[in-house]
Amino acid sequence: MTFDQLKTFLWVAKLGVIRRAAHEMNLSQPAISARIYALESELGVQLFERHKTGVVLTTEGILLRSHAEKIESYMELIKSELTPTEEVKGLIRIGVAETVAQSWLSDFLAALRKLYPKLVIELSVDVTINLREQLLSRNIDLAFLMGPLPEGNVENIILPKFKLNWFCSINEESPDLSKSPIFSFSRLSRPYQDIVSELMHRYGSLGQIFPSNSLSTSFEMIASGIGIGALPAQLAQRFINDQRIKVFDPGWVPNDILFTASYLNDPRSEITHKTAILAAEIANKYSSSTT
Repeated sequence: MTFDQLKTFLWVAKLGVIRRAAHEMNLSQPAISARIYALESELGVQLFERHKTGVVLTTEGILLRSHAEKIESYMELIKSELTPTEEVKGLIRIGVAETVAQSWLSDFLAALRKLYPKLVIELSVDVTINLREQLLSRNIDLAFLMGPLPEGNVENIILPKFKLNWFCSINEESPDLSKSPIFSFSRLSRPYQDIVSELMHRYGSLGQIFPSNSLSTSFEMIASGIGIGALPAQLAQRFINDQRIKVFDPGWVPNDILFTASYLNDPRSEITHKTAILAAEIANKYSSSTT
């Protein structure tokens, strides 16, 4: 029995499809099948039930998965403790919400490159609902998103909150939330739902709400006098300094936005965990400098 066989077994067990496991491990499907067959032959048991749509663990497979995950965790820990950070190689795929991308992301990436200079970083910026799906489907390793995620196999490290303020064009006098077009976060986001709920409670109607996946576009629309918006205060300073927008107080603001660094813990990757801890440190420094 080899570690490569156990690692292959775990990928197949997690994904339930040999083709997907082959893609994740950058191997051919016959190579994956050969490793599983060799492992089953050595142990003298069937680890998977084969179906047209994929594979399912047998009772023996479930037992082996528990042991294999412990072994993989120990191997990760050994590599993490003994390998100098400047020699760590590999790939980490990070998904980022735009609020983070426009705030402390560049500082974080600089710090990560300094810590792990040989680590390849693959970055994607998307909305939280898509980042969640990418994380759970194992298409990314770490996500900075509006959290926390409730799934039991997800580890959430709390990041600093982003305060929201209402903003309007510098030339606008007294915006009326019941009549003015409102630029907001994407339709399925928590801030959008909070705004919709509060508008209905206070005014009995929604007026015009324009959900957007782009905060920079929303700020530009507000600066142009097209509408108003409740957006992250930390990202507004450039527009305020240029005297293009200003803060106004309609008597309430949506709740602060909570972000987390979230990653799968079945088993936990020590490199991913340390990267998430680094993100929290950088985010806290950024938050302290902007408050």
